[in-house]
Amino acid sequence: MIDISPETKQFIDEHENDDIRALALKAHSYPQVDMQVAIQQIAGRQTARYKLPLWYTHKDIVYPVHLSMEQCSSQSTAEYKATLATGDNVIDLTGGLGVDISFMARGKNSAAYVEIQEQLCKLAEANFKVLDLPQITVINNNGVKYIESVNRIWDTIYIDPARRSNSGRKTVLIEDCTPNLIEIDDLLNQKGKQTIIKLSPMLDITLALQSLTNVTDVHIISVNNECKELLFIKEQKPKETQLHCINISGNCTDSFIYKKSEEPQATATYTDTVKEYLYEPNASMLKAGCFKLISERFNIQKLHINSHLYTSDTYIESFPGRHFRVKKTLAPNKKECKQYLSMPQANISTRNYPFSVAEIRKQTKLKEGGDDYIFATTLVNEKKVLILCEKVIYQ
Repeated sequence: MIDISPETKQFIDEHENDDIRALALKAHSYPQVDMQVAIQQIAGRQTARYKLPLWYTHKDIVYPVHLSMEQCSSQSTAEYKATLATGDNVIDLTGGLGVDISFMARGKNSAAYVEIQEQLCKLAEANFKVLDLPQITVINNNGVKYIESVNRIWDTIYIDPARRSNSGRKTVLIEDCTPNLIEIDDLLNQKGKQTIIKLSPMLDITLALQSLTNVTDVHIISVNNECKELLFIKEQKPKETQLHCINISGNCTDSFIYKKSEEPQATATYTDTVKEYLYEPNASMLKAGCFKLISERFNIQKLHINSHLYTSDTYIESFPGRHFRVKKTLAPNKKECKQYLSMPQANISTRNYPFSVAEIRKQTKLKEGGDDYIFATTLVNEKKVLILCEKVIYQ
């Protein structure tokens, strides 16, 4: 546990908005302050202000090293996970900083945080007191060995396996995680009525479903259209797997839910004509790969099997992703670019297109930014086009 003197605590409170690199250079001016501790806490607060706003409001929270703050869940994803944890009790087998269990434990009769590192246990125990979470029991142990040794079944088990190899490189295969999820698959089925497994957004979902048993749901979580994590839900009574494509943006959450068998059975419709509106699925839907089902569900046409852009004559407000109003579809030649792309700047994206954004910028001399958007893509007839559009802002 980090011991913070009154002088250091006062310094942290007074300088929490300052540049930590500049503060480090002034350490000699504050001999009564443990500057290393102060900088760690100030950096933690600065991260928490945006990532963990509830924790940030509690000025007695003690933060770990910066890497732990980078790797921990954000408040928005932790709150989402809390909605998935069923029953009266929950156990976190890989406690870490304790962010996830601090949200899952709310409304539960009992909760357990299990962590093998003693220092993290002491830190979490102190922070849980600050957060007024007396229902959480802190256990300094290996999570897997602990549930093996205890004769009970939990309503919800949560596990966030380490995704770094011994060499420090990130891994995305579940057999490379620590603990190895394939080896403890049966144990989790026995010990938890429900198990929530957090995995890397880089993971191949299909391969993971082939390796894990009793997976009833997969939640693909994006925040502000950036895919952050995958949650695999295991239950003792198996059923057909459902996929939940979730995008959290402020107080709004878009969701697209379907059964695993629906995408192979779906039929997409295609068009070689870009219509009045253009749609780009959110990051979770792109990760899920439910491209045919999107066309079928929303009755919209796809531009190409590999382009993953959709179009319609009428506006579909409920589409989970970015919405655009098409201003012009043009051929990527000098004549049309000169005629229709006279603006100084535009936001350019490529989807199934042979040239990079940098090459298109060189050709069009357009700088980044502005209110215009250009999608360089390929239509179903293999024609290459530039789609000039503007974003539709919907409430």
